[in-house]
Amino acid sequence: MAAALLLAESEPATRGFLERHLAEDGFRVVGAGACGEALELAERARPDLVLVGSPLPDATALELCRRLREGEPGRNWNREVGLILLGPPDADAVDRARALERGCDDYVPRPFEYPELRARIRAVLRRAKGSGDVLEAGALLVDKRTRQVTVHGRVVEVSGKEFELLVKLATDPRRVFGKDELLRDVWGFRSSARTRTLDSHASRLRTKLRAVGDERYVLNVWGVGYRLLGD
Repeated sequence: MAAALLLAESEPATRGFLERHLAEDGFRVVGAGACGEALELAERARPDLVLVGSPLPDATALELCRRLREGEPGRNWNREVGLILLGPPDADAVDRARALERGCDDYVPRPFEYPELRARIRAVLRRAKGSGDVLEAGALLVDKRTRQVTVHGRVVEVSGKEFELLVKLATDPRRVFGKDELLRDVWGFRSSARTRTLDSHASRLRTKLRAVGDERYVLNVWGVGYRLLGD
């Protein structure tokens, strides 16, 4: 079955352009012109990926991304849905970092080339489809069923939160996960907090993984967050 895409875009020309081309490329597309409408469709249509344009009349694009990831009381949508944000033409590295911290899987600044956007959409969908019971990153294997971690076949003993942090990072090994996103998804923090919890767990996990192999895992990206693997 074709992947279902929710397109949250208030600008009519861009929305029409994307709806037409995405449909021609085999995607099932539903469109929304505002944040509230997008959340209702996320609940009802259960899309495989949400493409968020900017701006929206009733919320910023980043606000919609945050609400999709965090969920809301009494509402039910897939909080792990693929999420790509289309940034403004004057976007910079800080804008991209903020989008990733809000839980976006990818960030595409405008103006964009449609073939590249289509490739990025398919890449995010592939990653989501591949997030099964066993996650792999180089010599590292993470088995979610048995909660076992191995490097080069050697078992690494990790704590419960270290395992949850590793699972999160292993879903997309080269992506930089923002600190706020990790604190929210692994520890359940609802807002930004000044705490060393994440850094302490990441440091211990890095040490344990390094003890059984030469690879460097759980890399700190200063000022942003963590990634499992380097470039």
